[in-house]
Amino acid sequence: MHAVCTLAIPKDVLHRARQLAVERHTSLSALVTQIIADLVDEDSRYRAACERQLAILDHGLSLDTQGAATWTRAELHER
Repeated sequence: MHAVCTLAIPKDVLHRARQLAVERHTSLSALVTQIIADLVDEDSRYRAACERQLAILDHGLSLDTQGAATWTRAELHER
């Protein structure tokens, strides 16, 4: 189901957007819908990434045997 929405868009921007839609072989409605959907998706992915990073900060990184250092401090400072 499509909701009806009214947007106030400056005439020059609307004119250029219509031209862009024609160049892309789509409708203005489809073009605007895609742009908004992309923006919402980008925001969702950004929020999820932030949550993952905050969880890492809260719990720290696991340094199990697979991720454990294979060198000693002395070996790192040898020259």
